[in-house]
Amino acid sequence: MQGEIKRSVTIAGHRTSISIEPPFWDGLKELACSQKISVNELVRRIDAERGGEGNLSSAVRIYVFENFRNRDACATE
Repeated sequence: MQGEIKRSVTIAGHRTSISIEPPFWDGLKELACSQKISVNELVRRIDAERGGEGNLSSAVRIYVFENFRNRDACATE
């Protein structure tokens, strides 16, 4: 498995970078597409939800993981 990939995103007009593994980037893009929003907008929402707690890269990983876990759980019911 490849290591983390660092990409820049813009949140509230400020550039920041996030380092996450390729499967998380793919999941983030898929979730943004399914919500018909940009990756930047989805990251902005994730950032707002975390309320300054923890690190943004970790918050993104958790968001992606929980969304796919919940989607898979619904498919098996």
